[in-house]
Amino acid sequence: MAELRWLLLLIGICVIGAVYLYTRFRPQTGDHADTESRRKEPRMAPVDSVSVEESVELSAPVIGPPEEVSAVAPAPQLVVAIRLMPDGRSRFAAEKLILDLRELGLRHGQYGIFHLLDDNDGQAIFSVASLVEPGSFDLTKIKTDSYPGVSMFMALPGPLDGPAAFDEMLTVARKLAERLDGQLLDEQGNRLSIQRERYMREEIIQFEHMGKG
Repeated sequence: MAELRWLLLLIGICVIGAVYLYTRFRPQTGDHADTESRRKEPRMAPVDSVSVEESVELSAPVIGPPEEVSAVAPAPQLVVAIRLMPDGRSRFAAEKLILDLRELGLRHGQYGIFHLLDDNDGQAIFSVASLVEPGSFDLTKIKTDSYPGVSMFMALPGPLDGPAAFDEMLTVARKLAERLDGQLLDEQGNRLSIQRERYMREEIIQFEHMGKG
């Protein structure tokens, strides 16, 4: 009987050891394995958890569909120009030219050229540029510089109606030509005749009528 009890006790110990070893080293399966794999594998955050700022920074610029892009055509514009050239001399002295422009009410301003400004809104009624590229006047060199001529031009629509602005430019141009002993030419380089002035005025009137229509 004693030997039988020792044999049963030894069998029980072996069974317990086998169960322990099996449970300790068996492959992980089922819910426990899923839990472990979920714990070890990195997961990406759902879209809802990404902030607006992050999504803007990481995404490419979004361009709206063509129908959302403004396709407003620029307003038509008319530029009217005349030239003042030396008569009998090769160039205008810078100091005399600039002083006369100032005395006739023009001011040195944007782009380094002279402008006659409207008293109400400060827009240029017409402007005067040098015929030397880029057209600006260097006020630091008026004692030494000279110019082969100037271009007087106006852009429509402007602060005044077209014919009034044209008459204003012609008035100043005639006074400046008289002071500088120069001659007025049209944009094609021909002497500015009374007939040519009338034709230019008619072009301005037609342009304004087209704009109003």
